[in-house]
Amino acid sequence: MGQLKKDIQFVIRNLKTLTKKTEVMARKLDRLEKTAEKNVKPKAKPKAKPKAKAKVKTVKRAVPKKAVGKKTKKVTATDKVLAIINKSKNGVNTATLKQKTGFNEIKVRNIVFRLKNQKRITSKPKGIYVKM
Repeated sequence: MGQLKKDIQFVIRNLKTLTKKTEVMARKLDRLEKTAEKNVKPKAKPKAKPKAKAKVKTVKRAVPKKAVGKKTKKVTATDKVLAIINKSKNGVNTATLKQKTGFNEIKVRNIVFRLKNQKRITSKPKGIYVKM
């Protein structure tokens, strides 16, 4: 049940980001259309031939393509703590984690609690955490 709730929240979060990106793209498209309309000059209607229709040509500009690069993954606080725990052979206590990461004690304890709930780490004796 808890995993389903997390999955649904993940989907909702992704849908929100996609909505924001779509809105940004729509605004950019509107700006491009306005500039294209400003650049097009309507032709004067010929007086001699009333039946001839004046055609309005739209100017299409080539949109420069952006270079597609690899996105760098942001290293989270949880990743930092998990990396320190994974590197240690005999396990790590919260004081060591606090010293190596520079985080305050509450933040370290919350991260450790979250990692234990995700079953990514376990505690040997009380206060010593090792990878699973």
